[in-house]
Amino acid sequence: MSLAQRAMEHRLLAPVYQRVWRPAWFLSAMAFDVPHFLHEREKAVTALRLEPGDRVLDIACGPGNFTGDYASAVGAPGLAVGIDLSRPMLTRALVDNAGTGAHYVQGSAHLLPFADGSFDAVACYGALYLIPDPFRAVAEMIRVVRPEGRVAVMTSVAPDAVRRLAQRAVGPAGLRVFGPHEVTERLEAAGFGEVSQETHGFFQYVAGTAPP
Repeated sequence: MSLAQRAMEHRLLAPVYQRVWRPAWFLSAMAFDVPHFLHEREKAVTALRLEPGDRVLDIACGPGNFTGDYASAVGAPGLAVGIDLSRPMLTRALVDNAGTGAHYVQGSAHLLPFADGSFDAVACYGALYLIPDPFRAVAEMIRVVRPEGRVAVMTSVAPDAVRRLAQRAVGPAGLRVFGPHEVTERLEAAGFGEVSQETHGFFQYVAGTAPP
């Protein structure tokens, strides 16, 4: 387990993750794009094109803040599931988002405990760069989304000219810096259409529609 993964398992991080750690780390990496950060969850719901009755999966959901917004978007007829490897994060999700209607499962992004095509939408926001063998996780996202469903990812990115330097700096902690086309090309190779990419500092937001 990498240093970054061990940090996510620490019981002291979960209570401050969404209120302190994530804003400080993400805002600095986003070049302090405050307006975008403040509307990040709304943009995630839009990118996934969630509607009442949809089934949505939030991979590496952490304390469940995005999962709660997804649950609100799909409503009582729908299903919002957050999955995370960290028990402290899931425990915090139940405390912070108990009233949203979201459900939580402990499990690995490498082997999702769901059947093929189980979800109308699948998201992984702010975690793919923490996951060893991240494209194995992407393959699982592709597997569990239904035909013409939506996938949305928020993860690291850097231009090729600086990516190697950035990777050397954060690699020992178990973090990955993706190249500018690695994630979009993986979705396109799987037949996804409407693939979009929006970059804010060292973070990218990628979304696409699964093939029919």
